[in-house]
Amino acid sequence: MSSGTKLPDNKTKTGKSEDYDALYKALQIQIVDSQDWAIKNGIKTVIIFEGRDAAGKDGAIKRLTENMAPRQTRVVALPKPTDRELTQWYFQRYVSHLPAAGETVIFNRSWYNRATVEPVLGFCTPSQHHAFMNEVDDFERMLTHSGIILIKLWLDISREEQARRLTKRIHDPIKRFKVSPLDKEAQDRWDEYSRARDHMLAETHFTYAPWTVIKSDDKKQARLNVMRHILRVWGRPGLQLAKTDPDIVMSADDAKGQLNS
Repeated sequence: MSSGTKLPDNKTKTGKSEDYDALYKALQIQIVDSQDWAIKNGIKTVIIFEGRDAAGKDGAIKRLTENMAPRQTRVVALPKPTDRELTQWYFQRYVSHLPAAGETVIFNRSWYNRATVEPVLGFCTPSQHHAFMNEVDDFERMLTHSGIILIKLWLDISREEQARRLTKRIHDPIKRFKVSPLDKEAQDRWDEYSRARDHMLAETHFTYAPWTVIKSDDKKQARLNVMRHILRVWGRPGLQLAKTDPDIVMSADDAKGQLNS
């Protein structure tokens, strides 16, 4: 497929696997073309994937990066901070992973742990949470002023679908590494997570670093739309691309009242 070829329309949803496969392959080609352009032009990209447990972050990242350049693409999923890291400036351990020219760095959960997971589970103090919410504006402003394209994605899932996926994990031996002692907290603290999410999206949806919400109950449609959105933000010259589905992809402002709560 040439770079100027228009992809099949996202609005056609027959449910047939061949339709998904055709869209997926076409988008993969566009991802490869766009990353090649980004590498040649020294573009620095950071993509943040956030969302509730089982919202589909791992799967979306796997499909996005399947054919991306291995030397210019890094997926960062940091473990809990060490005792030493706990004494550092909060953003410090993320800075070393930021991209150089031509690189794409994908954070599978990011510094926004301090806006959602940590305050809900008591892993940070109220004052630490407050400090983060005050400082993240300046931090992301510096990133974008340095030339980094910052794409922030929140994958939103319904309570019922999350429960179904979490239960399925327990009985699937292949998904052993996805099972966590905190899975139960995801359901038990659903309302607390909803409040933390709403506060985060309202306070950190910056004009220069906006949040995009992806409805992810339908995994396949979510993955296709994640790729479409990233391609649009990259904005390779000559790209022709069907629009993202407005029922699935929306800005944080437009998502108010439509988020699962």
